[in-house]
Amino acid sequence: MQIYLVGGAVRDTLLGLSVKDRDWVVVGATPEQMLSLGYQQVGADFPVFLHPKSKEEYALARIERKTAGGYTGFTCHASPDVTLEDDLLRRDLTINAIAMDDNKQLFDPYNGQRDLAHKILRHVSGAFTEDPLRVLRVARFAARYHHLGFTIAPETLILMQQICASNELRYLSAERVWQETAGSLEGQDPEVYIEVLRDCGALTVWFPELAILWGIPNPVQWHPEIDTGIHTIMVLQQAAKLSDKLSIRFAALVHDLGKGLTPEHKWPSHPGHEKSGLAAIKTLCDRVKVPNECRELALLMSEYHTHVHKVFELKPTTILKVLNHCDVWRKPQRFADLLLCCEADARGRTGFEKRDYPNAHYFWLAYLAAKNVDVKAIVASGLKGEAIKQRLNDLRIAAIKDFKKAYDT
Repeated sequence: MQIYLVGGAVRDTLLGLSVKDRDWVVVGATPEQMLSLGYQQVGADFPVFLHPKSKEEYALARIERKTAGGYTGFTCHASPDVTLEDDLLRRDLTINAIAMDDNKQLFDPYNGQRDLAHKILRHVSGAFTEDPLRVLRVARFAARYHHLGFTIAPETLILMQQICASNELRYLSAERVWQETAGSLEGQDPEVYIEVLRDCGALTVWFPELAILWGIPNPVQWHPEIDTGIHTIMVLQQAAKLSDKLSIRFAALVHDLGKGLTPEHKWPSHPGHEKSGLAAIKTLCDRVKVPNECRELALLMSEYHTHVHKVFELKPTTILKVLNHCDVWRKPQRFADLLLCCEADARGRTGFEKRDYPNAHYFWLAYLAAKNVDVKAIVASGLKGEAIKQRLNDLRIAAIKDFKKAYDT
C-alpha cells in the first residue's frame, strides 16, 4: 500500500498558497484492507474512505470509463493493480495531476510542474472532453489564478468549445452549475469566469439572458464603453472591489438583462429595461437555482437602479415609494446592498471608475430621515387600520421633504 497527497493540496503548496483541504490517493490496496485499518467507507460510486482520525478523504486509485452522457456517466475500476500514473491520467488539468509522497517526493508524469512554472491551465489527456463539468472547473481555475498570471492553453480552450458545441453541457445539474458559479463570483476576479464561459460557448447554454448582452449598444454619452456586455463585466469588477458578498456581485452581473430584450429599432436607448429585466432574471434564477438572497437583491437592482441614479431629481413621494417597495423598514441591510450595487453600476463605465457616487449616501440619509418618524406615537393617537398607514406615509414624506430642503441648502 502506498499513499500520496494529490490534487489541489499539492498544486497550492507548489504555488506557495495556503492549503484548505487535502485529498489522498491509495495505490495497491483493497477496500477490505482500508476497513481493517479503521477507515470509514463513504460514496457509492467508487471506494472513498475517511481517515479514522483526520477524517480526510482517501480514495483508492482508479480508472474511469465513459459509459453515458453527462458528468456522472462513468464506470470506475478500482483495484490494487491500478497505478498512480493511471489515476493521475483521469484528472482534469496537469497542475492537478501531481502527487507527493510522505518524503515530499513529487510524482509528475504529465508535466504539471512545467505548466505551473509557465502559468498554463492545460488538460491532461483527450479524456478531458468526457466530463462537461470540466468546462466550469477550468473557468473557475482561470478566475482563481488570474491574479497570478495563469491562462488557458489554446488547445484546452478548443476542447472546452467542443464540449459546449455538443449537448454534454446540458447534462450538468443546476445545483452544480450554481456551485461553480457562486464560488467563482466570490473570488478575486469573478469577471474572468464569465469571460471564459463566453469564450467557450458555455454562457449561451446556461446563461443565455446574459450572453446576448454583448453587441447591444448603450448611449455613448452615458456609456463610453458602449457595449452592454462590456459594461456588465465592468460593473461586476467594481462590485468585487466594493464587496465580498455573493448577492451583491450576482445582482451586479444581471442588473441589465432587460437591455437584452430591447427591440433593435430603439437602440441605443433602453426604455423600460428596468422592469422588462425582471422576468429574465427570474428565468435565469429558476434555471440555475439561485438562492433567494441573491435573487431578491437582483430583482430590486434591476427595477430600481435608475431611481437611485436619479435620486436628486425624485419627488419625496417617489423616494418613499422606492423605500416601501424595497421593504427597507424590515430589511435595511438589503437596501444598503442595493445602494452599493448602484455605485458599482455607476462606476462600471469607461472613465467613471473612480468617480464619487453621492447618490447612495443621499438615498440612505433620506431613509434615515423617514425612519425617524415615531410609529408608536401614530398608533397611540387612536388611528386605526389604513389611517395609520396613511398617516405614517404622510409624516415620512414630510420628513423626506425637510431632509431634501436641508441638504440642498
